[in-house]
Amino acid sequence: MKKLIIEARVNEYAMRDGNANVPWLPQEIAADAAECRQAGASIIHFHGRAADGQPDHDFESYRDTILQVRAGSDIMVHPTLGYVTLDEPAAQRLDNVTRLAADPATKPEFAPMDMGSVNVDWYDPERTEFTTKNLIYQNATDTLEYFARNIRAQGISQYLVCWNISFTRQMIAFMDMGLIPEPAFCLFLLSDDIMLAGHPGTPEGLDAHTRFLPPHRHVEWSVCNYNGDLLRLSESIITSGGHISIGLGDYAYENLGAPSNADLVHQVAEQARSLGREVADVAETRALLGMD
Repeated sequence: MKKLIIEARVNEYAMRDGNANVPWLPQEIAADAAECRQAGASIIHFHGRAADGQPDHDFESYRDTILQVRAGSDIMVHPTLGYVTLDEPAAQRLDNVTRLAADPATKPEFAPMDMGSVNVDWYDPERTEFTTKNLIYQNATDTLEYFARNIRAQGISQYLVCWNISFTRQMIAFMDMGLIPEPAFCLFLLSDDIMLAGHPGTPEGLDAHTRFLPPHRHVEWSVCNYNGDLLRLSESIITSGGHISIGLGDYAYENLGAPSNADLVHQVAEQARSLGREVADVAETRALLGMD
């Protein structure tokens, strides 16, 4: 079986009340990246964060983070475009990536494209009401076409995020249009607890995603579980040929005693090996994804 790609999703917008090990500042993210690389991760996904944990989308934050990550390891870099905290026109949303790509020292290997729009409000099942009511993660088709062309123009790999089946169908349409080359690298985003936007983090939720993968297209797929325990599905993902995207940005894993991101990567790597599947290093990940 092909080797397993492990991506460390180290912080997203997670605070530290559930786990104090969430990295925020560039030096913290870089230290985490080096530990995750040692544990078996070949990709790090991060969001710029300020000292108080608030989102920080300044170019300097991303530049400094990538420079420090690269100084500590060869792990591949996947920054965010900003999620709902950066609601700007397409060119502005991609501006940080474009500026980062101008310097080989800061050019990321990946840039994300969430292949559709979705309501991302938070639901309180105990009170049976939404605690937010106007959060929309908006990715219009013309915006996605702009991302697809310009990410490739920078020599960066597209990282395709699918929250539900409609996103996957849009991804396939973009492949048919020649905007997404093969092999495509796709993340199936499951969501649990108070986040209802993705498929639930269950075998059925994941199966609904994978059933819509076209047999005539080469898609390497990974899975994360936002606000949920991905380890409940990791054996099934590993044995079925998928890849793993895991980290404290998605879930605090207090049930494991507040682990670090590297602890989670190590656990996945050990599980994969016990199931007869080796873990891909950076060079092997690049080969699997058809990257130059």
